[in-house]
Amino acid sequence: MSHHIVEVTHLQHIYPDGTIAIKDVSFCITHGESVAIIGANGAGKSTLLQHLNGCLEATSGQIRIGDTPLSKRTLPDIRRTVGMVFQNPDDQLFMPTVFDDVAFGPLNLGLEGMHVEKRVTEALTQVGAGHLATKPPYHLSGGEKKRVAIATVLAMTPDILVLDEPTSGLDSFARRQIMSLLKEFHHTKIFTSHDLDMVLDICQRTIILHEGAIMADGPTGEIFQNDDLLATCHLEKPFALQGCPGHSRDTDATKP
Repeated sequence: MSHHIVEVTHLQHIYPDGTIAIKDVSFCITHGESVAIIGANGAGKSTLLQHLNGCLEATSGQIRIGDTPLSKRTLPDIRRTVGMVFQNPDDQLFMPTVFDDVAFGPLNLGLEGMHVEKRVTEALTQVGAGHLATKPPYHLSGGEKKRVAIATVLAMTPDILVLDEPTSGLDSFARRQIMSLLKEFHHTKIFTSHDLDMVLDICQRTIILHEGAIMADGPTGEIFQNDDLLATCHLEKPFALQGCPGHSRDTDATKP
């Protein structure tokens, strides 16, 4: 079995205050799939993602990466395979310079010298941030921080890339850069997003969470054509699939 496979079985997460964030969620993602996990605010998306590399511990259920069940014992190996990019890049950037932040992961893998420098250079180049290497992270713009946060994960050469809202807060140029980067990552990628046009463009498969449970799991195009499903889950179609009902009326009004 490929170690790129992500298998979630009967996952449940209950927060200390009693909030049930994830309810009996099961799915399997195979090598090379691009999968979006979407839903309204509070649906459980971020909570679910944080289980995939052990940032949160499940109340019940199991997660397997390939043949390896996620546990405290296997966590170091899982995190070498599953790279997690958080929604807020400040959660990942804490070193004096961008270079130091991106080098942190490879150094913890036991790499040294030229090998670390090569990983850092390649990762920053991938995200178009090579010129930022010597800058302190707190001097960066929001879009620059997001790219560097992704570079810190790419430097670990993960087989599975997990991202929470990768384009949130970005301008259109930075958004296109991130989308291009995701398209070029040919291993498994799983991300949450409210940017449903990006989901339509990048992901062949979409999972909808609603109140902590899976409401749909299937081809992205089919899901976005299901108006009743989207309405139930408080979602709208991507702009690319929305008609412009006012356009024809405006055109008609200009005719003699």
